[in-house]
Amino acid sequence: MIGDGMGLGQVTAALYSTPRFRLNLERFPVIGLIKTHAVDNLITDSAAGATAFASGCKTYLGAIGVNRDTIPTRTIFEIAQKKGIRTGLVVTSEITHATPACFYAHQPLRSMYEQIAEDFASSKVDLAIGGGKKYFLHRYDRQNLIEVMEKKNVRVLDEEPKWRQLDYGPNERMVCFTANMQPKRKVKGRHYLAPATSFAMNFLDKGAENGFMLLVEGSQIDWGGHANDSNYIISETLDFDKAIGKVLDFAEKDGETLVVVTADHETGGYSVKNGSRRGNLKTGFTTGSHTATMVPVYAYGPGAEKFAGIYNNTEIFDKVRNALGI
Repeated sequence: MIGDGMGLGQVTAALYSTPRFRLNLERFPVIGLIKTHAVDNLITDSAAGATAFASGCKTYLGAIGVNRDTIPTRTIFEIAQKKGIRTGLVVTSEITHATPACFYAHQPLRSMYEQIAEDFASSKVDLAIGGGKKYFLHRYDRQNLIEVMEKKNVRVLDEEPKWRQLDYGPNERMVCFTANMQPKRKVKGRHYLAPATSFAMNFLDKGAENGFMLLVEGSQIDWGGHANDSNYIISETLDFDKAIGKVLDFAEKDGETLVVVTADHETGGYSVKNGSRRGNLKTGFTTGSHTATMVPVYAYGPGAEKFAGIYNNTEIFDKVRNALGI
C-alpha cells in the first residue's frame, strides 16, 4: 500500500483531525524508514520511487519499469505471476499513472500514457480499479484496447459498481474504470477506495491456490501536497487510512497475509505548526514539489520484522520477494 507523497507531516495532520486521535496506521507493530533518492537526484518522483519498489533498482526521474539505461526491469508483479500468484491494483489516479504503471509497464517516460496502456493490455494483471479509460479507448492511434482486453476474457466495467453486489467467478480477470481521466477528489464525491480494496482482496483470493499480491495507492495525497492544500491532504490521507483498516482486518482474520504501507516520497514539506488546536490545525509547506525527507514503512504479518530499520527504497522489493519465497 502506497500513500503517494505521504510523509510524517501528512500522517500527523490526519491523526489530529480524527475525533479520537487514532488511525489504523497505529495498528502496525513494525515501523521503519526508507531513503527515497533516485539514481542521480536526491529528490525523487513517483516513477523512480515506484520502480525502486517494483523492480529493486534505483533509476532516473520519470522512468517506468526501466533502469538508468532504459533497459526494462523485471517487476515484482511479473515475478509473482510466473509463480501463479494473482496480481491486482486499486488506485485513486489513472491506472496508467506513474506509481501503478511501474508494476506492469516498461517505458522510458511516465508521460507515455498510451504506450503504458498498451503494456497494461498485454500484461497478466488480474484486476485493476482506477481512472484512465481515455488511454484505452480515445487514443491517437485509434486502437480500442478495451476490445483487445475483452478478447482475452478480461471483464471491463466502465462505471463504479456496487462492490458488495458484484458477482465473479474464481480466477476471473477484471478492469473497472472509475473515471475517463482522473477520479474525483474524496471531498467531491469519490467513495470507492476502501470498498474497492475489500472487493479486490476477495476477488483475487477466490481460487488463488498460490495467493495474491495487491497494490493499493492513495494517489491524491500527493496532489494535495503539490497544491499546498491542507484539507485536500487530510481528506485523502484519512480515506487511505480507511482502506488500510480493511486490509488489516483481512490480514488479521487470514493470518497469512503480509501488509506493507509506505510512501514513494514526501510532497510539500508539510508540517503541523505552532498554534494548532483540535479541529483547527495550523499547517505549512516549504515547497510545492517533492522533498528528500525519509518516509515511514509500516509492516504487519508474516515477515513484518524484516521491515524495521533504515534502508533504501529498493529493499522493499527484496524484502517482499523474500517474504513470498521467490
